Amino acid sequence: MPDSLVSYRCDLLRQNLNKRGISPFLTLFSALFFQRVFRLTLTFGVHWRTVEPLNDRVTHRLMNELKRRALMVYRMIFNQTAYFGRGAIKEIPAVAKQHGFTKAFIVTDPVLLETGTAEKVTKVLDEAGLPYEVFSNVKPNPPVECIKDGVAKFAESGADFLIGLGGGSPQDTCKGIGIITANPEFADVLSLEGVADTKNPSVPIFGVPTTAGTASETTINYVVTDTANKRKFVAVDPHDIPIVAFVDPDLTDSMPRGLKVATGLDALTHAIEGYITPGAWSLSDCLSMQTIRMIAKNLAKSADGDIPAGEQMAYASYITGMAYSNVGLGLVHGMAHPLGGRLGVAHGVANGILLAPVMEYNKDFTGEKYRDIADAFGVEDAYTGDLEKVREEAVQAVHKLTVDLKNPTTISEVGATEADLAPLAHDAFNDVCTPGNPRQATEEDILKIYTSLM
Repeated sequence: MPDSLVSYRCDLLRQNLNKRGISPFLTLFSALFFQRVFRLTLTFGVHWRTVEPLNDRVTHRLMNELKRRALMVYRMIFNQTAYFGRGAIKEIPAVAKQHGFTKAFIVTDPVLLETGTAEKVTKVLDEAGLPYEVFSNVKPNPPVECIKDGVAKFAESGADFLIGLGGGSPQDTCKGIGIITANPEFADVLSLEGVADTKNPSVPIFGVPTTAGTASETTINYVVTDTANKRKFVAVDPHDIPIVAFVDPDLTDSMPRGLKVATGLDALTHAIEGYITPGAWSLSDCLSMQTIRMIAKNLAKSADGDIPAGEQMAYASYITGMAYSNVGLGLVHGMAHPLGGRLGVAHGVANGILLAPVMEYNKDFTGEKYRDIADAFGVEDAYTGDLEKVREEAVQAVHKLTVDLKNPTTISEVGATEADLAPLAHDAFNDVCTPGNPRQATEEDILKIYTSLM
């Protein structure tokens, strides 16, 4: 990032703190911290481009985060326990008993009920004599209203733990229910945007994925749609992570091809953005890069029905979740969220459209890391070729995979019109994921990318 831009944003920060009567020493101190850490990803809910609206509570969180990041301390948050492999869901009753739980509240969606996927879990509970109640008022890109309904239903159920059963939408809805039940002051849901200052851990959650992409079963993030304003927002909260995850490929085998493609591209986006975000470090890089290799090898096969490849995709999704949840994402997600919020585009489909074009936009700001990505996709000269050439080969390898999988490659294919472009760009610029991008994007840059995809 140009030093002039860092200085400009430091000046904005100083102005904001001065207006709040903070001492000149502390103001300068915070600005210096800001300058030192700005190149690290900032995955909490502060929009650095619009420092002026910060309130006192956000300023306090900002200062704490700046101090922590300036000391170069890396925080990694994972599940307490996770089970992997075919038949992993059979462990649910015993684990519930170990925790002293007596009744489950299962959050799933109507499709999983209709297809019998949810029954695979309820049958295990029935055989163990573990009571449960099913909540299925779950919609794609989970809206505020569904979370509020779930909170009310959970309160009536008498359950003492949650099971998030499904892809991103059921699991994210489940997280919202658990967080608000434990922190009722956030009952409006909207106040959870960014990094919510919740005081209590969620009602205990068991995360049971049925797709291989979101990794919500191991992340501290969830996404909510503000339907009134046609926007999606991210909530980042260590209190929402499921205490136990059960990654059972028997539940992901039955995904239709389109869902395997969309969720797989979501997982690939998580891995690539988590690998090149400025907050990435040695441990997260190990997880992200291994995931990229696994997805490059297995996604197309899985989409075509290869069972062993599908199992590897289930594990890859979880592995990259461990990384990106802790180091952040970037502009692909920042631009994908408005496509979901305004146009209802499936999240993985939106990521697939955007991944290669944003990689192209970022390529000169990624050091040597595109060499590793190129190698994962079988580029022969990944470590010997000219860096600029290899970067382009990495971009083209991802683009080719997207085309081969028959995912859309333009936003006009998913309903975007010229009139949508400016509002989409505005929302993407202000999305909480966008500051984690290795190249700091302007709203004009984002508009150009969207326009190029019409």
